[in-house]
Amino acid sequence: MDLGLKDKVALVTGGSRGIGLRTIRGFAEEGCKIGYCSRNKEDLAKVESELRSEGTQVVAIQADVVDPEDAKRFVDQCAEALGGIDILVNNVGSNTGGNLTKSTDEDWKKTFETNLFQLVRMTRLVAPHMRKRGGGSIVNIASISGWEPQLAFTGQYGSSKAAMIFLAERFALELATSKIRVNTVSPGSIIWPGAGWDNFRKKFPESFEGYVRDGFPMGRLGKPEEVADVIVFLSSPRANWINGRNIPVDGLEQPVPPSEWVKFGEP
Repeated sequence: MDLGLKDKVALVTGGSRGIGLRTIRGFAEEGCKIGYCSRNKEDLAKVESELRSEGTQVVAIQADVVDPEDAKRFVDQCAEALGGIDILVNNVGSNTGGNLTKSTDEDWKKTFETNLFQLVRMTRLVAPHMRKRGGGSIVNIASISGWEPQLAFTGQYGSSKAAMIFLAERFALELATSKIRVNTVSPGSIIWPGAGWDNFRKKFPESFEGYVRDGFPMGRLGKPEEVADVIVFLSSPRANWINGRNIPVDGLEQPVPPSEWVKFGEP
């Protein structure tokens, strides 16, 4: 299927690993021009080199979009080098601190700054560029933790993701007259080499096996490309009538009851 994305300019934050990296590759396969950022200089250069060798026009910038100056620099440089902005994927996110009694006010503030406030800032920054192009698409990467408690994630993480889901609809309403769509993709548990679930699997193999058995009707965790394919489609003109919505990509993952958490340990 031709998604109608050839020569569109797509920006992806946090694009050097996992879902972000696979999303970049998905846009490249559709013929997009790509701007992306990462804090890791080595990963940034490696992906940039690979994309250029495949003929993709790409701008790779070392930046932390949680920092307002870095966020503005990333958007401005990409828009200038690539001729505008049509798509933004807000992929940056993290979790700071432990559960309620093991977390501080600063842990909560940092989690919300990383997951939510930078998203607001990035949306504000790209909107004028999208208006100049006659519209655009913004996709925010949240989590199924935004509406149901998950074994691996804290209250500050889940509540920040819930706020992301709400804001997608709110911003979609504000930006609809400019033909800028805003949607959310909420992954379930996704595994890739060297990341959290892969490390948990290696460290606690029996707990991991039990977690998969009890929580995943399809018998496995998700893959980054299974999320990325939804992001790319949602960003395309083929999805023009999807706006302000939250799309779970979780393989029908079932939450582990809190009474069972103790036997799995902490990822």
